[in-house]
Amino acid sequence: MKNRFISFFAFLLLIVSAVQAQELKFRSDSTFRIVQFTDLHYKAGAEPSKKSISMMRTTLDEQKPDLVVFTGDVVVSAPTKQGWDEVLEVVISRKIPYIVTLGNHDDESEMKRAEVAAYVTTKPYLLNKIPSIPGVDGYLNAAITVKGKSGANAAILYAMDSHAYSKIKHRVDGYGWFNHNQVDWFQKTSAKFKETQKDTLPALAFFHIPLPEYRMAFDNIKNRRRGVRYENECPPSINSGMFAAMVESGDVLGTFVGHDHVNDYLVEYYGIALTYGCFSGSENTYLRTKNGARIIELKEGKKQFSTFIREFDGAILYPVTFPFATKK
Repeated sequence: MKNRFISFFAFLLLIVSAVQAQELKFRSDSTFRIVQFTDLHYKAGAEPSKKSISMMRTTLDEQKPDLVVFTGDVVVSAPTKQGWDEVLEVVISRKIPYIVTLGNHDDESEMKRAEVAAYVTTKPYLLNKIPSIPGVDGYLNAAITVKGKSGANAAILYAMDSHAYSKIKHRVDGYGWFNHNQVDWFQKTSAKFKETQKDTLPALAFFHIPLPEYRMAFDNIKNRRRGVRYENECPPSINSGMFAAMVESGDVLGTFVGHDHVNDYLVEYYGIALTYGCFSGSENTYLRTKNGARIIELKEGKKQFSTFIREFDGAILYPVTFPFATKK
């Protein structure tokens, strides 16, 4: 058992080093800026999809992020490879590192989920380069570090596959959920970082389908929030404990998802900001009034982040710093 335990962490170190081919660093002003695009529902050659590409280009040129994160439902129609080529060209041409997590629609066309993940990992500037981790369900799961001025790890970014649909439909309908081995992987990875750093580093987690706690948190008016809910959340019916693991780990400051296109809120729940991105797609599917992106900024040495939504025309919505200021 001890040897197996050591082997797991040896593989963990291999994963961390592999995804650091292009090292992420805080800027000289101690900031690190992320742009989150979600639910592009991109279709190669479709006229409406051009609006998404235009929005992405404008956002990146204005915000000049250190990292881009795609949180699922990126390319939803054949030809899938062409769609990914067109979407990723926007970040690759700007030489911006990026992370990809998959949604419930990314493997509904001519390519299976494993094939999509394998194709994406051939692309330059992708950070979660390992398609799958042995013993951990899903694809493109990763823990990626951001270095501080000293060269030491200063923050963690988790990318996780929240899957697509229930695999036991004869008993459970609806969307998929994090499997127990993913929760176990997260707990062990978080614990290893804490052991190595002798501290709990601030962390953010990115995936597609919201946790059941999103609905629970927003339903309770006592929980502080910023932004709006225009539709009921669509989490899985099964709660496999990922949120509890995050609360116990103490490192995750916020989770960032998509899936529900017209929700764009942040709500505090037991010290974690449960957050939606901004729908980045177009008329290929149902949409909010204007598409856009969520901007997130970490500050080195502080366990906090600031965030806002930038709509395609430059409008800024719901700026907030988390944790919320203490009420007097």
